[in-house]
Amino acid sequence: MMRLALPLLTLSLLLTACPGPSVGDEDDGTAVCPQAIPGGVPLPASVRAASVVQTQVPTPDWTAPHVPGRVLVVGAGGTLSAQGLSLLSTVRTQRVTDDLTLAVTPAGETDRAFAGRLTAAGLRAQPDFIYRALAAVNDPGYPGNEGFINESRTVTLFQDYLPRINAEGAWDFLTACGKTPMAALTAVLDSGADGSHEDLNGRLLSGATFNGGTAATQDSDGHGTAVTGLLGATTNNDVGLAGVTWSGRNVLPVKVLEASSTNQANGSTSTLAAGLNYAVRQGAKVINMSLGFAGEAGSDPGDQALEAALNSAAQSAVLVAAAGNTPNQGVYYPANNPNVIAVGALGASNTALACYSARPNATQTRALDLVAPGGAGAGVCSGATASQDMLVLAPGDNYALSAGTSEAAPLVSGVAALMRAANPSLTAAQTRALLVSSANSSGGLPLLDAEAAVRAATQ
Repeated sequence: MMRLALPLLTLSLLLTACPGPSVGDEDDGTAVCPQAIPGGVPLPASVRAASVVQTQVPTPDWTAPHVPGRVLVVGAGGTLSAQGLSLLSTVRTQRVTDDLTLAVTPAGETDRAFAGRLTAAGLRAQPDFIYRALAAVNDPGYPGNEGFINESRTVTLFQDYLPRINAEGAWDFLTACGKTPMAALTAVLDSGADGSHEDLNGRLLSGATFNGGTAATQDSDGHGTAVTGLLGATTNNDVGLAGVTWSGRNVLPVKVLEASSTNQANGSTSTLAAGLNYAVRQGAKVINMSLGFAGEAGSDPGDQALEAALNSAAQSAVLVAAAGNTPNQGVYYPANNPNVIAVGALGASNTALACYSARPNATQTRALDLVAPGGAGAGVCSGATASQDMLVLAPGDNYALSAGTSEAAPLVSGVAALMRAANPSLTAAQTRALLVSSANSSGGLPLLDAEAAVRAATQ
């Protein structure tokens, strides 16, 4: 695939949007950024009261896709009965987090039967459910596929999704406030990210890996590099693409997915829970999850362990997840957790979901919190063309076209990270409430509006 070089995306200040001071006055930014005024402007009562929702998890579904040969013991870090301790001592175990232990199923016994014995001993056991990257539905430019940016360059491609979410308006507003557009620490739970990519130079921390032996700054699948680039590609560096969060070494790759034999990046409950726990310990203020449960239905499979990890992480981090790439199965888990921002994908316009995007249905009524461009879905959605898909990073200093709710979610995460950097006093729940309430719904869908969101964060 031929590398595609793009013109520099420059930042122009919208001075008319932020009137300057009178002659002779010193501009301290307070006219533009009211939070700089002592006392500030009070947050709406609904935002002040925003908090993490207490959730209830269904009974674990043992028929759902899960990693064979092991079960998860929930709450094993607490006080256990003598019977429970005795049973665990007879099998191989591995601590995942303080409250989650992986136990290897004894030979000749099914996972479900083993879990039944653990439950009878007073333990809480469940499957290690499988989660997969909610990757592009066509992915012609992903590594391992055919690629379609050809030598003749017959189509000129641009990041048209940035104007659609008003990203430049957010950057201009922050610059006018005297704030360089920069993100709070953002974790990307995915297949890693190519740390040697020219357009991620200076953006990535070392991160950690919980699935596979390679470092978090290596990506054999390509999904994580694409997702990371949408929010974290170095901006204003005269190279490649512009990321939503502009600049700074503040992107934390957390490898929880690994490429499989089917060219599909997979992870499990244990890798996701460990990744969430790690991201929170590192101080991540935003966590992006462009992934979803691997079952046929979008509902929660009864994953008590991941639910606990999500609800705990939501206390300090804004959680964002892709809603799913099937239009008739409802919003996928973990996006349908009420403490997670569920992101749907727009196609070629801001008034219609892409044909592949998840959405509520009669049995799965969880609504989309926000929508953002995800690519038109060339080859899948009627009338969609490749030039309407998302321009993303690919491993090896390459660039590709891609589509999916995986691509929409990091745009939302990037804006959340700008908000939390602009006003660090906001809690995760308050940031989530402001981000969702600032959406532009004029087209009938809750469209991400980057400028409105950062303005709301600084009022």
